[in-house]
Amino acid sequence: MPARVRPGHTRSVFGHDGRELAAVFAGGAVGTLARAGIAALAVTDPTRWPWGTFAVNIIGAFLLGYFSTRLLERLPQSAYRRPLLGTGLCGGLTTFSTMQVEILRMLQAHAYPLAAGYLTASLVCGFAAVHIATALVRRARI
Repeated sequence: MPARVRPGHTRSVFGHDGRELAAVFAGGAVGTLARAGIAALAVTDPTRWPWGTFAVNIIGAFLLGYFSTRLLERLPQSAYRRPLLGTGLCGGLTTFSTMQVEILRMLQAHAYPLAAGYLTASLVCGFAAVHIATALVRRARI
């Protein structure tokens, strides 16, 4: 027996709400295009700081903290805002896999202090960005 579908919702062939998947796709497209634009400006030398990847990851962490807190605590529930902004936009914008490849290339180039600094700064600044965004949302007047 097929699963029940709430009024106003649609099911795709995969059993998911088609509009939710469309929201993830739309947000992901915008985030990926933004990341690609920034990456095109970035230097790919493994002995230099990868500012493009670092910037998109910290911006993405800030946005994810902001959107998650705002959507869960400040706005009425929506089936599409979190997939659009959190999963789609922030998921498409950030790139943990590129950060890993850049660290590996730094290690292969024997740039050990750079690799350790990049890894540490990415984690610390990413967590700080989420914390700051969450704090800003919670301190804002409704």
